Amino acid sequence: MLNTLSTPSARVYLTYMYLAIDIGGTKTLVAVFNSDGQIIEEYKVPTNKNYPDFVEELGSLIKDKVTHHNLLACCCAVPGELDRKEGIAIRFGNLPWKNTPIKKDLEKIIGHVPILIENDAKLAGLSEALSHKQYRKVLYLTVSTGIGDGIIIDGKIDADFADSEPGQMVLEYQGELRKWEDFASGRALVTKYGKRASEIEDPAIWQEFSRGLARGMIELIATLQPDVIIIGGGVGSHFEKFSPYLKSELAKLENDMVQSPPIIKAERPEEAVIYGCYEYVKQTV
Repeated sequence: MLNTLSTPSARVYLTYMYLAIDIGGTKTLVAVFNSDGQIIEEYKVPTNKNYPDFVEELGSLIKDKVTHHNLLACCCAVPGELDRKEGIAIRFGNLPWKNTPIKKDLEKIIGHVPILIENDAKLAGLSEALSHKQYRKVLYLTVSTGIGDGIIIDGKIDADFADSEPGQMVLEYQGELRKWEDFASGRALVTKYGKRASEIEDPAIWQEFSRGLARGMIELIATLQPDVIIIGGGVGSHFEKFSPYLKSELAKLENDMVQSPPIIKAERPEEAVIYGCYEYVKQTV
């Protein structure tokens, strides 16, 4: 977006920018987008587990590196449950923060520009869905430390599922009732095998992992009937390693009434959230 200021001697053109912040459990990504959706500046810093210290460090970064831009709006992605109206993160995923006034704290740093907060998985889903516009109903699954989702219909985050947490589904698995993400997430891989997804090459491990992942996915397929499932996140970035096993395990659970849609890898498994911030603020402000 361009704004023209008239002066006695010339016209000055101001290009408005959008600020995107992705607060993760271990790192926080800050990016400045132009109106064409291109990142012109990007910064990555560790996420301080002490919230006051985190806000101070984030504020210093933004004031030093960002606020000289003509910011039109900001979108902040957070994990966990939100009070969107009040701008409060009720629970902050794997971070030990509760009832965090993230919007007000950002207003103190940035000033009076519109600030949106939204769940990180929903934003990632929005970004990926807009990259696959041939599908009307998209189920995005982020498989990382835990399991999150984004349900996108006609290019918009579905408000009816804005607070869904599929990783918390309780399912029967290997004779026990367990939360889905306790046996089908990145944390589950580390707990059981002592390895991250990037370190695993053993097909037997990926097949066992895929069996657990398929167990929850078939429930979501039956309930939501998506046109496509897009898998992202830290584990999702290794989709090629387990894709054949996942499709095989899903085929075992299908029936005449429940058939799997196409399952594809996210185009930006590690950056979908930050691009989703841009797309969401463009839609909303």
